Amino acid sequence: MSIEIFRSFEARLKEMEENHLIIFVKNPVLGKVKTRLAAGIGEEKALDIYLQLLKLTREAANGSLCMRHVFYSDEIENDAWDDDRFNKHIQEGTDLGLRMKNAFEKVFALGAKKAVIIGSDCPQLTTDLIEESFEILNDKDTVIGPAKDGGYYLLGMKKLHSYLFEDKEWSTDTVFEDTVLDLMENRLSYGRLERLSDLDTIYDLHLLKQ
Repeated sequence: MSIEIFRSFEARLKEMEENHLIIFVKNPVLGKVKTRLAAGIGEEKALDIYLQLLKLTREAANGSLCMRHVFYSDEIENDAWDDDRFNKHIQEGTDLGLRMKNAFEKVFALGAKKAVIIGSDCPQLTTDLIEESFEILNDKDTVIGPAKDGGYYLLGMKKLHSYLFEDKEWSTDTVFEDTVLDLMENRLSYGRLERLSDLDTIYDLHLLKQ
């Protein structure tokens, strides 16, 4: 192996060790996932769609050069995430904001220099977008991917900014706007990814089919 190839390999290995991807998932239990979607298509179909979303999220995460962490909503399972590419954890906290804050805190304690969180609700999320978010963090303090419902499907940072997870009406159409206001008020630079759709309701499903 030439010195140049070895140095390139070494640099990529260091990048992988410093870039950490947090993946928030819900345990796929009938009646407990995609409840708003289930109201329109039934619980079994909603569960099947969520399993497909998990598969798409896993494929996007697999292609990214980073350390990968799966955070389950309730309990760690023996499932499709069972391989050495994924570290498994349980979400901790009384609301979504606290659970995300604690997850960021954990991966920074594990050595992350750049950390990005995604959910498992966005079928349009790709490996390229995840890679782009880490690249943006080379120059920006934070990165955010807005969702069409007013939330965000991705958030990344180079150190923990706890206030980004406080005083938010989670699962409402003001989350993205309120988060950007926090970034501006605290003079943090941010990169913005393209706007994508989460899949939460039957209306979202119709839009994606179109």
